[in-house]
Amino acid sequence: MALAPIAAPNWWGRHYAKISLGLGTATAVIDLIWRHDATSLGHAVQEYISFITLIGALFVVSGGIHFQVSGTATPAENVAFLLIGTLLANLLGTTGAAMVLIRPWMQLNQSRLTAHHIVFFIFLIANVGGCLTPIGDPPLFLGYLQGIPFGWVLRNCWPVWLLGNGLLLIIFYGVDKIHFNRATPSISKVHLSKEKRKITGLTNLFFLALILGAVFIKQPPFAREGFVLLAAAGSWYTTSKAIHSANRFHFHPLIEVAVLFAGIFITMVPALEWLDYRSRDLLGPDPTPGIFYWSTGALSAILDNAPTYLGFLQTLFGISRAPGMAELLAQKPAQVLAISIGAVFFGAATYLGNGPNMMIKSIAEQAGVRMPTFLNYLWKFTLPFLLPVLVMVWLAFFHG
Repeated sequence: MALAPIAAPNWWGRHYAKISLGLGTATAVIDLIWRHDATSLGHAVQEYISFITLIGALFVVSGGIHFQVSGTATPAENVAFLLIGTLLANLLGTTGAAMVLIRPWMQLNQSRLTAHHIVFFIFLIANVGGCLTPIGDPPLFLGYLQGIPFGWVLRNCWPVWLLGNGLLLIIFYGVDKIHFNRATPSISKVHLSKEKRKITGLTNLFFLALILGAVFIKQPPFAREGFVLLAAAGSWYTTSKAIHSANRFHFHPLIEVAVLFAGIFITMVPALEWLDYRSRDLLGPDPTPGIFYWSTGALSAILDNAPTYLGFLQTLFGISRAPGMAELLAQKPAQVLAISIGAVFFGAATYLGNGPNMMIKSIAEQAGVRMPTFLNYLWKFTLPFLLPVLVMVWLAFFHG
């Protein structure tokens, strides 16, 4: 997943489904026949169904909301847009919010659109903004499925959310102000004055509310998933084709995520058990929150942050020997928070860190934006702009 899309993108695009499902099937056969571990495999399948159902439903509902904007936004208006987007990410998920807002964002800045607009959109709306609720980012929803209470995320993450997003918005304002001052002489006053903004598909807010309510359903098994699917179906059939067409909505991104995560969830079963067994050898008997923050973050940046989150959460279970999630949160709350923030925040560090990143890059390039390569993304944006924020978050919450 990390290397093939870079080394051989065309080959990967043709064969990723066969590779992901093939490796998942091979691991499942080993679990059942050699390791005789149908229980762990069954738990993984159940978690995958819950995960992909919620992600898919949010994707469908967000695809039924269309923002129409035109004109040229000032840096202050851009900051307001990004701030609203970070809040929406906690309701629609980072993938859903990114897919709803990326095209309006580009339209809003169409007369002076550059790579920094897209990269900061990835930083904020597709990643850092989504840490207030388990719905916000895939790693946090996996934690919710593991037993972390819904309210625990909001209570513990909001100060970190406030600092991380606040710093990034301040940095973006400075960068965008410089660019705006340079570009303004070439932008006609007529274009600046013709602002047009319209939102359609607001009936999907009702289906969004149904999905959010369904998250809290615990029993009977798969009742939550069934309710979520009904809400998604209601959104799909009541949204006009014109809105889907305006959003250029199609199911390919969801299918790709579903296929890749099917392989991930199955192949992670023996890996998680190995981490549980070897955790003390890897990180010592009592690792600090900072170790988890940087370790989870570093791997989330070069791999996908969802399996990285699960891996380090399982490692913490192995170190603490806690019998359940309630005991783990009582014993190691700072470490759990460090894993959560590390996975979400560092997911913005590269195109590979979180699912929406590559989708946003592709949409921007189709619109004619010259996006940085993988290494240029690191050199021109992650190191000078994101890394200082990550260090400040570490100093404020996980140092010592």
